[in-house]
Amino acid sequence: MAPATKGKPAKVTKKYTINCSQPVSDKIFDLSAFEKFLHDKIKVENRVGNLGDSVTIAQVGDGKIEVVAHIPFSGRYLKYLTKKFLKKQQLRDWLRVVSTSKGVYELRFFNVVDEDGEDDDE
Repeated sequence: MAPATKGKPAKVTKKYTINCSQPVSDKIFDLSAFEKFLHDKIKVENRVGNLGDSVTIAQVGDGKIEVVAHIPFSGRYLKYLTKKFLKKQQLRDWLRVVSTSKGVYELRFFNVVDEDGEDDDE
């Protein structure tokens, strides 16, 4: 085992994907506005707008955003920011953020079941 050295911790690279393809295809979600929101809101070392080279945000493919962090970074933080964006756009009542696998989040519509057999006969 190598002895622990003082100074910088080992570089950690984590990749997170937020899949927004379902609401983007229905044209109710603006992907570029969401990407800009993440650029503006992600905090690095407790400062907003301090991304530098440590965090990169890019649109990948059809309706996906990829966040690559070279620093310790929480996926829950991304989920929190996504929920905050949905609330700001007044979409929080229709969309939810679901973790489909490790490091992958997906925006899904709430399953709304329309009951046709309502009891309005009386």
